[in-house]
Amino acid sequence: MKILSENRRARFDYEIMETLVSGVELLGQEVKAAKAGQFALAGSRVLVRGGEAYLVGATIPPYQTKNTQPDYKADRTRKLLLKKEEIATLESTLSTKGNTVIPLECIEARGLVKLRLAIARGRKAADKREYLKNKAARREMRDSGQ
Repeated sequence: MKILSENRRARFDYEIMETLVSGVELLGQEVKAAKAGQFALAGSRVLVRGGEAYLVGATIPPYQTKNTQPDYKADRTRKLLLKKEEIATLESTLSTKGNTVIPLECIEARGLVKLRLAIARGRKAADKREYLKNKAARREMRDSGQ
């Protein structure tokens, strides 16, 4: 599986509890742009409405700016392709206070564009500082061992 784009702030801003892979309903030019690595996931999240999951806040710029449909919206809401059991799991997770579902990365699996989603809980500023301290300590231990 090839990583096409990544949500770099996700692991810093959120505590990841569980991950799953989902398909995304895209237009033709969006597929080409996503495979070219133009899928911006920063600030996006997943909502569940009416038994269906949607990706909100992600941006896919047009593949060819001069050859784009005039009504194309780069930041439109996109439907996620999940099984009913997975959607039910997401819905029950979102009902718990403090939990959210965020995209971690956009991947290409067998020629298809997919999203790796994470069930996550937001970190507070103190938690972020502690996370950075632990990360620096692990790095120092690794470097001193060599």
